[in-house]
Amino acid sequence: MAERVGVDTALPLRGGDPSLAASVAEAAGYDRIWASEIGHDPFLQLTAAALATRSIGLGTGIAVAFARNPMNTAHLAHDLQALSHGRFALGLGTQVKAHVTRRFSMPWSRPAARMREYVLALRAIWDAWETGGRLSFDGEFYTHTLMTPMFVPDDHGHGAPPVVVAAVGDVMAETAGEVGDGMLCHSFLTERYLREATLPAIERGRARSDVAAFEIVGGPFVATGGSPEQIEAATAAVRAQVAFYASTPAYRPVLECHGWGDLGGRLHELSRAGDWAAMAAAVPDEVLHEFAAVGEPDQAADLLWQRYGDLVDRFAIVTPYELDDAARLRVAQRLRTHADDSLSA
Repeated sequence: MAERVGVDTALPLRGGDPSLAASVAEAAGYDRIWASEIGHDPFLQLTAAALATRSIGLGTGIAVAFARNPMNTAHLAHDLQALSHGRFALGLGTQVKAHVTRRFSMPWSRPAARMREYVLALRAIWDAWETGGRLSFDGEFYTHTLMTPMFVPDDHGHGAPPVVVAAVGDVMAETAGEVGDGMLCHSFLTERYLREATLPAIERGRARSDVAAFEIVGGPFVATGGSPEQIEAATAAVRAQVAFYASTPAYRPVLECHGWGDLGGRLHELSRAGDWAAMAAAVPDEVLHEFAAVGEPDQAADLLWQRYGDLVDRFAIVTPYELDDAARLRVAQRLRTHADDSLSA
């Protein structure tokens, strides 16, 4: 665990001015702001955010690794680390096969092994730039053996950015522990799964790692708002999101940890039929409340801390709906109060 638990937020998923959003987040006291690869390119969003801010951390949460080759990503991350004066964290995720192959038209195979090699390739590229040594990375999925002086970027003096690997299953969590500087927990997560499956997997990977520091970033679902009506709407949005993720076979182990594997099968069939409304309705309250902290901002924050306060190094307040800024900030402030109290206890 880090000495101080960080509290982060996210850039708007769709639309909005990333410069303004980042400035507001910095003024509000958030520790890091994450940009997701949903409707916009996260690197471009964070370029605007870096130019508009001075102290807040910046991270991709996530960028789709397999949509780019390691050299592309190495340059993007290097430039953002320079532009932000060392405030950047590279959050990488695999996405699922259908999106990688059919949306990005990129190859897919053995995602954990490919991610492991991807991160090692990044480190080899950055090391060659920093030391002036020969680039010689020859792997199963990626080969980088040419780097002439013309294409070496200027040394910015801030070192390579930390690489934070997103994971759901224990194989990817173990990979994150082995080659990453941290792990981004998927929102489709429960306290029990994190304790019983994810953390042991990270530790298995860490036993093979030579990375000194490691952070766990938790972004569990929060359903809250500034009024009962907003909380009700937020709860409906989170229920639909839980249903969507629960329908994905790759995420089935989280359900199976609780004995809910059959629910995943039913939701998968509904998703194949395109019956999104029925999917949300099929998620029982028991399941919803295991995945989400539901209630007024203080109550939601208390639930988050109770479940994850001793498990994560950072809380990322990321919501699949538009959350009122005041309510979001109240959750963050309450979490920070818990974090400060834990340090003084």
